[in-house]
Amino acid sequence: MSTVSKPRVFVLNGPNLNLLGQREPAAYGTQNYEDLVELVTRNANDLGINVDVKQTNHEGLLIDWIHEAKAAANGIILNPASLTHTSIGVRDAVLAANLPTIEVHISNVHAREEFRHHSFVSSVATTVIVGAGIFGYVLALQNLSHILNQGVAA
Repeated sequence: MSTVSKPRVFVLNGPNLNLLGQREPAAYGTQNYEDLVELVTRNANDLGINVDVKQTNHEGLLIDWIHEAKAAANGIILNPASLTHTSIGVRDAVLAANLPTIEVHISNVHAREEFRHHSFVSSVATTVIVGAGIFGYVLALQNLSHILNQGVAA
């Protein structure tokens, strides 16, 4: 009897997301990082996806996790946070990973400061979700599940 393993998804979060609920609640909401992790874990389980949820304030570590995903995961949900607007290294790591990657932003970056309107990651992401609060991660999981389970081209 063969066993089909569940897809594995890395949910990677960049700088300052550990401060959810404390930092700029008008932009990011009042739910904290633990709420985000619980929401992602519960919804991933419902979709039959194994998730590794990680957060770092360090660009190099985020890049290392994207590299790790290439061999250990079937897809990535990535909120690069402020690195979205500054890091070609994160962009190049996503490109090198060659996995379906959903870029997520809790706030509507296009309704905020001008410098937040450009993303180095969007051009190499499979899908971009902005402004849905932490529910954006649920949308990302649903989209990634569809891509992985239905054979939709990334």
